[in-house]
Amino acid sequence: MHIGEVARAGAVNLQTIRFYERQGLIPKAPRTASRYRVFPGDTVRRIRFIKHAQELGFSLTEIKEMLSLQLDAETACRDVRKLARARIADIERKIRSLQSMRRVLVRLSKACPGRGPKLSCPIVQALEAEGGR
Repeated sequence: MHIGEVARAGAVNLQTIRFYERQGLIPKAPRTASRYRVFPGDTVRRIRFIKHAQELGFSLTEIKEMLSLQLDAETACRDVRKLARARIADIERKIRSLQSMRRVLVRLSKACPGRGPKLSCPIVQALEAEGGR
């Protein structure tokens, strides 16, 4: 498959494919005598894997690790599960952080009467004073 065909089938742009090649996420495609790159048929499947993993919050480094685990005959399912559990822990940390930010913003918005000069606004004052805590 040529790069344009891979891009269309994988629902990505040409720059994404080139980037994935540079990052080692997909193998570099050999060139024909006419200088066209020809990608193996499983490239689209690999691109879809990468995009889906990104949607689940995995970094490109983690995705590269998962891809290498796929190629390693010694890899067990527990190795992939370990990566997934680390991602879950990270998501849970982010949720706690977002909930904390929400609580502070709710408290600050309740303290604001919604009138008067902005310099006397409790939200602005709280943000100026040590991060609003």
